[in-house]
Amino acid sequence: MGIIGTIIIGLIVGLIARFLKPGNDSMGWIMTILLGIGGSLLASYGGQALGLYQAGEGAGFIGAVVGAIILLVIYGMVTSRKH
Repeated sequence: MGIIGTIIIGLIVGLIARFLKPGNDSMGWIMTILLGIGGSLLASYGGQALGLYQAGEGAGFIGAVVGAIILLVIYGMVTSRKH
């Protein structure tokens, strides 16, 4: 998958994660895409390293959403400490 495909998947995963996590998240599109891409990478490599699923399986997308939610929670904790 090319860079454009990765960005689109990252955007979709980031939007799903923001929808599933309750609370107000005032981040822009770029942070949403980066959050989704980060969650995808975290879940893809982490899940494969643990032997939970293989590359290309549907469980990887679910794992990417879970990874993005985890990153969203961490991002919220870090940014709330600044204020």
